[in-house]
Amino acid sequence: MDNAKIWLPLLLSFLAGLFTVVGSFITFFMRDFKRGYLQFSLGLSSGVMIYVSFVELLPSAIKGIGPIKANLAFFSGIVLFMFIDFLIPHEYIEERIKTDGYDKKLMAAGVFTTLGIAIHNFPEGVAVFMSSLVNIKLGIVLALAIALHNIPEGIAVAMPIFYATKSKREAFWYSFLSGFAEPAGAVIALLILMPFLNTSVLSFSLAFVAGIMVFISFDELLPLSCESEGYHISILGVIIGMLIMALSLILI
Repeated sequence: MDNAKIWLPLLLSFLAGLFTVVGSFITFFMRDFKRGYLQFSLGLSSGVMIYVSFVELLPSAIKGIGPIKANLAFFSGIVLFMFIDFLIPHEYIEERIKTDGYDKKLMAAGVFTTLGIAIHNFPEGVAVFMSSLVNIKLGIVLALAIALHNIPEGIAVAMPIFYATKSKREAFWYSFLSGFAEPAGAVIALLILMPFLNTSVLSFSLAFVAGIMVFISFDELLPLSCESEGYHISILGVIIGMLIMALSLILI
């Protein structure tokens, strides 16, 4: 395969993960947290990922390997990510902003949040990489969706670390490490899957990725975005996210 076709998906995975660092920068300058911004961005990300999973990824997989194998891969992705989620629960920004004080417990919260988010980010890097191999424009849209919800993840990591240590540098590096799991996932996918890559493997991977994206959206992003009053903002984000994805596929 052409090296350019490999390096660009890897770059997209890295950029999506890098947006956790954007979240850390927001933490350093954030004085008044606006819940509506978080609700809308998480809804937007959910809309994009749900739409692309059911309209693009899963149908492509069904076309390549048939409905039985594609759906088996789809639900395998859901089950695997569900296991990861149960093993290390995902903590988002709302839990972090309720934490108070400058003690060791706050630092520990930041460290465990970093670990949890890193593990959750790993398969997202695989998702961006594999999708980009099929359709680079589709990969770009998916990377953007993941980047949007990586911003609050970066805040979730940086906020407790920053308030515990009073060090912007340390908060930055923790958020960077949590986001670095995404390009790491892409590299693992490259090393393990690329030698065996064919239509069947690629189709199976797309359905598997669709399952991961759907689980992330329904289990994590949507519940958090609708958790408080004014959930219509998050629903608006979902609808706009789907509309953006639909228009991008039509125009592409």
